[in-house]
Amino acid sequence: MTSTSPFDNENLSFRALVNDHGQHCLWPDFVPVPAGWRTVHGPAGRAACLRHIASHSQPAPEAVA
Repeated sequence: MTSTSPFDNENLSFRALVNDHGQHCLWPDFVPVPAGWRTVHGPAGRAACLRHIASHSQPAPEAVA
């Protein structure tokens, strides 16, 4: 079965987002950025955004995880 999630599509353009708590996420460029989040990288390819997230994310505190 093939995934239809835009988050898995290597051909789309993405953004790396961050919220006020320092949480990062991958976001498809064609979807409006949700309230409370801002772009910190991109639009760019999926792999580039994931690298940015990996290099800038902190582990979640146990109270949040």
